[in-house]
Amino acid sequence: MAQENPSYTLQVLVGGGTSSEEAVPVCVTRKCVRNLNLRVQTGGSVVLSVPWHVSCERAQAFLNAHATWIARTRRRVLARTEAAARNEGCAGGYALWGELRRSPDGSAVSAEELDELYRAEMTRALPEVLERMEPLVGAHASGWQVRAMKSRWGSCTPKTGRIRINARLAAYPPMCLGYVVAHELAHLLEPSHNQRFHAIVARAIPNEREIRARLRQPPALG
Repeated sequence: MAQENPSYTLQVLVGGGTSSEEAVPVCVTRKCVRNLNLRVQTGGSVVLSVPWHVSCERAQAFLNAHATWIARTRRRVLARTEAAARNEGCAGGYALWGELRRSPDGSAVSAEELDELYRAEMTRALPEVLERMEPLVGAHASGWQVRAMKSRWGSCTPKTGRIRINARLAAYPPMCLGYVVAHELAHLLEPSHNQRFHAIVARAIPNEREIRARLRQPPALG
């Protein structure tokens, strides 16, 4: 028997029945995964990965149950994307470690140049931050990688102990990098965002709420 189409599109209503209610399309992809994984990508597109055995009806029910989360996260991602375009590479200015910088000749910095700068800065800074955070969290990363991510500040694979950090964190104050590193290290000990996980992060980053709020703001303020 032929296998079902691995990808299809559903819609979820966000807005809570208000006049601004919007039908958001969601790309659903069947994969060899255990759980339903929902993500909002740069630009506001929503993707859902589901195990092969999950029906369209169950996927739709899952989206409906997470409509508020989708709306809130899309607003945050779109605001961050807009702020990045405004703050990270226009009119000769760009954000670096939370400060607004200018190119020496006042020319605009291209997206490619900025990506290269952020990757280089993150590659330089990350080893020291890992060395500082590992004893505070109580976990050790077997390896690390700097990546250009669209919708996450970091990710990890608990099974292998490897972590990945978004290069664009180099636009934000250094404390934000410390928080994201601690967050991913904590996931090596506790995969879920439960009480134990937050206790581990708080042990290393007592002001984690303040830093999470900072990450929702433009990279360089003022």
